[in-house]
Amino acid sequence: MLIPTSAVASDRPEPGHLKILTLSNRADLLSSGDALVEVVLPPGTDPARLRAVLATSRGPRDVSGAFAVRAGGRMLGLLDGLPIGQSLLTATAGGPRHRPATARITLTNHPSGGPVFSGPQVEPWVCTTQDNGLGAAQDAQCNAAPKHQFFYRRTSGAFAPYDPASPAADVATTTTDRGVTVPYIIRQETGTQNRGIYRIAVLSDPLRPWPAWESQPGWNHKLFYPFGANCNTFHNQGTAQNVQIDQALSRGFMVATSSLNVLGSNCNSIVSAESVMMVKERITEQYGEIRYTFAQGLSGGSIQQHEIANAYSGLLDGIQPNASYEDMWSGAVAEVDDCHLLLRAFNTASPALWADRADRAAVQGNAAPITATDRTVCEAWEGSFGDFQNPAFSRNAPPGAFAQSCFPAPTPDQQAQIYDAVTNPAGCRSTFQDFSVAVFGQRPRRLWTRAERAAGFGFAKLPFDNVGVQYGLAALRAGTITPEQFVDLNQNVGGVDIDHNFTAARSAADPGALRAAYRSSVTQDARQLDNVAIIDLRANNNLNDIHAPFHSYTLRERLRNANGHANNQIIWTFPGPGLAPPAPIADDAFLLMDRWLAAVEADRSAAPRNAKILRHKPPDAVDACFIGGVKVTDQTVCRATFPHYANPRIAAGAPMSNDVLKCELTPPDPRDYGVAFTPEQWTRLKAAFPHGVCDFRHAAVNRVPSVPWLTYAHGPGGRPLGPAPTSSP
Repeated sequence: MLIPTSAVASDRPEPGHLKILTLSNRADLLSSGDALVEVVLPPGTDPARLRAVLATSRGPRDVSGAFAVRAGGRMLGLLDGLPIGQSLLTATAGGPRHRPATARITLTNHPSGGPVFSGPQVEPWVCTTQDNGLGAAQDAQCNAAPKHQFFYRRTSGAFAPYDPASPAADVATTTTDRGVTVPYIIRQETGTQNRGIYRIAVLSDPLRPWPAWESQPGWNHKLFYPFGANCNTFHNQGTAQNVQIDQALSRGFMVATSSLNVLGSNCNSIVSAESVMMVKERITEQYGEIRYTFAQGLSGGSIQQHEIANAYSGLLDGIQPNASYEDMWSGAVAEVDDCHLLLRAFNTASPALWADRADRAAVQGNAAPITATDRTVCEAWEGSFGDFQNPAFSRNAPPGAFAQSCFPAPTPDQQAQIYDAVTNPAGCRSTFQDFSVAVFGQRPRRLWTRAERAAGFGFAKLPFDNVGVQYGLAALRAGTITPEQFVDLNQNVGGVDIDHNFTAARSAADPGALRAAYRSSVTQDARQLDNVAIIDLRANNNLNDIHAPFHSYTLRERLRNANGHANNQIIWTFPGPGLAPPAPIADDAFLLMDRWLAAVEADRSAAPRNAKILRHKPPDAVDACFIGGVKVTDQTVCRATFPHYANPRIAAGAPMSNDVLKCELTPPDPRDYGVAFTPEQWTRLKAAFPHGVCDFRHAAVNRVPSVPWLTYAHGPGGRPLGPAPTSSP
């Protein structure tokens, strides 16, 4: 577990000194009132002479009895009953022959319902504990007592409930990767954290206890963490996810995840990261320490992996993004709005100019439609997410569109809570940025619309910006579209306002929004991604789909720009139509990641994590594609078989890294286009760009480096947590 803890278990105190280590999390990020703690005694100290006192807001409490010498000779204790806020743990050991040694550490406990570092939580929030079998919620934070169930794998290959009082006769056995053969029975825990629903599953003997310091032999102390797809901004607790994943459980892995790790419910990777941290803390305190964690997830699940691994380095040790996007804003939302505006221009401004769908595809950076029923990528985006940024979308969502809304299926009472610019301006807004207002902050008063003035507060800052973007530039230079098409398009494409209404003027990002997007890793720069092993699993059916293959290579470009290489990333491409890889490819990727991380774990040198990732990359961890079921590593063959294209911004001259949210501007120069404009066309083009056109030779406007381990407890923009607390004499 690479999250920055107070120390690591191998740290030994200096002679005559005592040390306190918090094993389940950083000492300042604890939650739910408990912590797994180790006291490292000076050599020769009698463990029986340890005295530990926890000073809290309720007064001092002797917690010496929580500690004992456990397996491996370590002095471990599970402290519980921590009040919200700071407590001081003091440990003293010594005796007649040894001078007493003392250590102190401040433990900071946060509510089980959160937040820890994600900042003020969005409201309203609907509890779903009853829907998830946990009974009525105990409080407004949707807390409920955890529930434990047992399931078993039948010899026929299916999971079924298991009753220890009446054992089933058809229980399969499994042999873990440590060579331990056990009945294939799993313990499944469902509980609440951070206003979400978590689940944990692991091989277990129902008749044996499981303290954190004496894990059962079926667990190999590895954690497999799946992330869910899509993107929605639901103001509810969500649904517990499936953790009965044979691929991992049968080998001895634990499987865990939270409803807040499903982007289709919680489209906020910072809250998702916080939930990962809290789930891992729960595991360490109740089951034992984790060797390493690797993740998997497609589409929105890939977004979370990229953003979490960059913004909260150490929570994940390896990632397997599938049908990936590099991040949520630049990789998805900005492209959706570009497409939304382009399609409006194509269909309503000058439809006769854009009757040829191949011309449209060229502007969008896509392949031309292959068949009459094939869509361009923008048409695919529009059909599903076109009104994604409409704050009141659920009031008039078209059939087939994802139900972007504050509520997944609004009741009449909930429908009345949804934003309307006229009738309910203070209502719940379902946009991406409003769901992440703790990150972006609110718009300044000078920009307020009539609705904001009526609501009495600014809406969340919007980072969308298309000022100076020359849509169709690459297609113009290639001779695919005419100068007239290029001029007409850029005259008419326009922008969107804070309520996603069309504006004739281009969109300018709200002040501070761009810095927040870069700093938070909502647009992530891969600066910390060299600390994880990456196996990118990419379906490519050579049809236009929103999960365009170029996104895998956009991430590669960012890795190169940030770290000088992309050697910790491999890309495996396979044919569609499904987005998920076939079982043989998925199994190969799973085992490859496990070998990679096991080798890194075994390296006890002082080398930095990113060096170990490269040093222990397996020889077969290389780019490959699968053609007719055969693995091919010749990238010339792979690229010819599975081409990849771009998006509207890249087709407008932006770099392949796709990370310029707002460009520097320069006056348009007729020599830059490679075509001849008529005087009338040139006059119109200059009028379309009164402030200039994008000059992508310069760095993005307001771009700042991402900052790892930000807390939003003190306000938007985030503040670095700083070094983890350590014990002191």
